[in-house]
Amino acid sequence: MHKKSILLIAGLSFAALGTAHAADLRTQAISATCLSCHGPNGKSGGAIPSLAGLEKGYFVQAMKDFKSGARPASIMKKHAAGYTDAEFEAMGAYFASLK
Repeated sequence: MHKKSILLIAGLSFAALGTAHAADLRTQAISATCLSCHGPNGKSGGAIPSLAGLEKGYFVQAMKDFKSGARPASIMKKHAAGYTDAEFEAMGAYFASLK
C-alpha cells in the first residue's frame, strides 16, 4: 500500500486534485445542504432568500447570528450549529462567487 492514502468522493481523488481543489470540493459538498431550501445554484424561486451572489461578510455574520441565537430562526439555528466559523467563511466565499 502507498504511503499516501487516497480519499475518494464521487469518484474523485483528493490526492490527485491537490489541496486547494480538494478544499473547493469540500466547500461545495457542505454548501449543497443549503441548496435544498435556497434553490439550485443558490437561486431561490420562492420566499426563502437566494444565496447566490450574497456578500460574503453578510453571509458569515448571518450564520454566526443564527448559531448564537442573536438572529432568531428555528431551522437556521439548527443548521448553523453544525458548522465552524471557518466553514462559514468558506461557504460565504462560495456563495458570493455564484452569479
